[in-house]
Amino acid sequence: MPESKHRKNRSNRAAAEASSSPLRDAEPFDFKDLDGEDDSLPTWYKVTMFGLMLLGLLWIILWYISNGALPVNAAGSWNIAIGFGVAMVGFFMTMRWK
Repeated sequence: MPESKHRKNRSNRAAAEASSSPLRDAEPFDFKDLDGEDDSLPTWYKVTMFGLMLLGLLWIILWYISNGALPVNAAGSWNIAIGFGVAMVGFFMTMRWK
């Protein structure tokens, strides 16, 4: 089946638009041209972040293993909230991690 006149015009128009692209004359870009700023966080920040996450996890595990006797007997079931709170501080610190 032969192509219609409209289809031929569309393909010719697309070819003409591609050849007149404003990016055709653009200069090539290389990643070597970027500034190599080192915005990484200090080592103590990363250690604190992971340490708080692990401390919160260990707090909750210790509470379950000891049947509520450890780490703080007077806190009772609030030990879960304390453990999650400590771990969440560590997780919130990851938002600044680069």
